[in-house]
Parts: sequence; C-alpha cells; structure tokens
Amino acid sequence: MSAAPLAYLSGSGERANTIVPLTWYVLVVSIVVCIVIAALLWGGVRRARFADSADVAVERGGNGLGWIKWGVIISAVPLAISLIWTMAALGSVVGPPRRAGLTIDVTAHQYWWEVRYDGASPSETFLTANEIHIPTGVKVLVRLHGGDVIHSFWVPQLSGKTDAIPGQINLTWLQADSPGRYRGQCSEYCGLEHAEMGFEVVADPPADFARWRMAQLQTAPPPATDAARRGQAFVQYRCAMCHAVRGTLAASHYGPDLTHLMSRRLIAAGMLLNNRGNRAGWIEAPQTVKPGALMPNQKLTGQQLNDLDAYLETLK
Repeated sequence: MSAAPLAYLSGSGERANTIVPLTWYVLVVSIVVCIVIAALLWGGVRRARFADSADVAVERGGNGLGWIKWGVIISAVPLAISLIWTMAALGSVVGPPRRAGLTIDVTAHQYWWEVRYDGASPSETFLTANEIHIPTGVKVLVRLHGGDVIHSFWVPQLSGKTDAIPGQINLTWLQADSPGRYRGQCSEYCGLEHAEMGFEVVADPPADFARWRMAQLQTAPPPATDAARRGQAFVQYRCAMCHAVRGTLAASHYGPDLTHLMSRRLIAAGMLLNNRGNRAGWIEAPQTVKPGALMPNQKLTGQQLNDLDAYLETLK
C-alpha cells in the first residue's frame, strides 16, 4: 500500500492556508475542553470518595447556578471566535477564482477518478486517471461530476471537501505554492471500496507542467517487439471493452484511459505502486486486491500476462 496519511494540519496552497489555522484553533480548544472536563470529573470523584456522608449537614441552597453561569460565559467566547472565524474562512475559499489559470473536469466513478484536460481543439484534449497534474502558483478551477453515486473530492493540503453529484456540476479550486505530490481521497461513502478510492495531485513547476501536457497529447507509440505486438492485439480485442489507448482500436471510456499508464506513479486509484508485480496482480485478480471493484478477474495465461505487460510498459 502506498497511500500516505492525509495531512490536514498543514497547507501548501492559498485555500488550505486559510483553513489550516482554523483547524488548529478548533483542535486546541477541543483539547482544552476535554482536559478541563476530565479535571472537574476527577476532582468531583475524589471529593466524593473521601467525604464522610455522616458529617454532612442537610442545607438548602447550593444549586450550582454560579457554575452554569460562568460555564456559559467562558464557553461563549471561544464559540463566538470559532463562528466568526469560520464565516470569514468560508467567505475566502468557498467561491471559484475569478481568473483561473487552468480549468479541468474531474468525474468520480466507483472507484476511480477520471480527469479531463480540454484544449482549444479536440486534438488538444486528453483524459487521464487518478493523477491530477497542476502548475504551481496557478489557481486551478475543478469542475466536479458524479459518474454514478455521490462522491466527495478532498485534497486536505490544497482544498476542502466538495461533493461530486450525478446530474450537476460542482465547482472547487486548487492552488499549490510548491512542487510536490498531495494525497487526495473520496470522503463521501460511495460503496464497498470507498476507502480505496484515492488519487494524487502532482504540482509541477509551470515549465514541467507544459512538458507533461505536451507528452500526454501524444498517442501511444507502435510496439517494437513481438511480445508487445501480441500485447497490443490483446488490449484491442479484450481490454478495449472498458479502456482506451489513443492511437489504437481501443476506445472505450468505461474505465481509465491507459494511453500513458507508465507515466503514473500509482495504479488502482492510488492503492498500488506502478511496478511489474503490482500490475500483474491487479490485472489478473483485481477482485482479490480490491473486492467490489468493477473490473473482473481476467484469468489469463502466463504468456498472455507477460505479453500484456510488455505492451503496457511502452505506454509512457
């Protein structure tokens, strides 16, 4: 498993940097409240334990209103600060940027993420999956679509949570101040493999992002070996029912686009490192790796699996 913990106590972009201080404030206040309550309970239990009930006279009064009054007054101060701060933070981050440097469409499926980069013409448009590249220092508008059920898009170091709902488009935005990989996750229960529906946002310097985008526009190269040619034929008559490889007869978009599979660090929606062993295990028996995924077990021969991987390794 390559999934890193979701780091929500630090930010790496304008939107997250607005939310993180509020998160720390609420966390600290919550800890203080727990400590105070625990101390009062401990004191009350200790006092009752050592008190001799025979020596306590029955008296009127002592209704505890003073504790309630001061408790309400003291509690109201951090609650008011939290309310005002929350409204201010929401006002800063809730709306899409007025001038987005990049717009992408992300569609959530059970249980993976489809990412579409549009261009000025159809030849400049391409699809990828589970790995979102953005340029650093640029506000990126993300149009969210629900492909089947309600999902939720969350990259804690870059943005808050926004639902992806079938039949409507929700808007969110990202901005990364420094290059790096930022873990994202579906945060709305969407089915059996909800917990394994992750992705990565890769923030590249603008020049590197431009080179990555140009590479993604290229079609798959022709296979150069007999094994790769057999693998391509296998993809076109079998994998093509669900997957696309641009430049070949495989053109279905039911599953992730595989045209540049080898340019991605992870496979299976962020579950596995993209290496030969993991690819073989995932292709042959995805229901063992990710029970409930919509990809069925393939039951391939060793020769078919080797030929298929020989071809997939050319998809860079």
